[in-house]
Amino acid sequence: MAHIKLSNSLHALAFAVALAAPSAAVADVQGIFKAGYDVGGDEVVSVPMTDGSTSTIKANEGFYIGGGLAFLNSDRDWEFDLTVAYKFKMIDATNGDVTFSRWPVEALVFYRFDYFRVGGGVTYHMSPRLEGTGVVSGLDIKLKDALGGVLQADWRITEDVTLGVRYTFLEYEAKAPFTGTAKSDGVGVTFSWNFF
Repeated sequence: MAHIKLSNSLHALAFAVALAAPSAAVADVQGIFKAGYDVGGDEVVSVPMTDGSTSTIKANEGFYIGGGLAFLNSDRDWEFDLTVAYKFKMIDATNGDVTFSRWPVEALVFYRFDYFRVGGGVTYHMSPRLEGTGVVSGLDIKLKDALGGVLQADWRITEDVTLGVRYTFLEYEAKAPFTGTAKSDGVGVTFSWNFF
């Protein structure tokens, strides 16, 4: 049987992210494909396995894939990205699975140098949910939507392809009848491709 554990952290989510608005008007709009993997945060679930080991999922952990739009100014030194992604982490066993899923919507501003870009902004995680199948099919914990921040630095491999690192900070809170919070602070690697 799965043992569910939500952190009882008393720390309130606090962040300040300044978005620098480019002074020039938008000159180009491109599509974005993005993917990545994040780690860290409080443990949200711990599942004992039949071989004696324990598998866990942490609040920031998971693979994400998504897309959106990039808005660039005429000098192409400022970029505003608006994206939505599906993020998930799964514990996969022969007699059941546990999945932590959410839909992050992000608004990030970057200053672009020749070979790298730096920026940050806000992230809003919609419909966070922890659910199980098989022997843990009774597991279904819905969390409140959560607002947080992102800081990011990317190597510009080409004009339109980046590979970088990011730091996310936010906190999840369980919906009734469950209680508890889980900090989702952690780092990750990210890839993006601007097209058109």
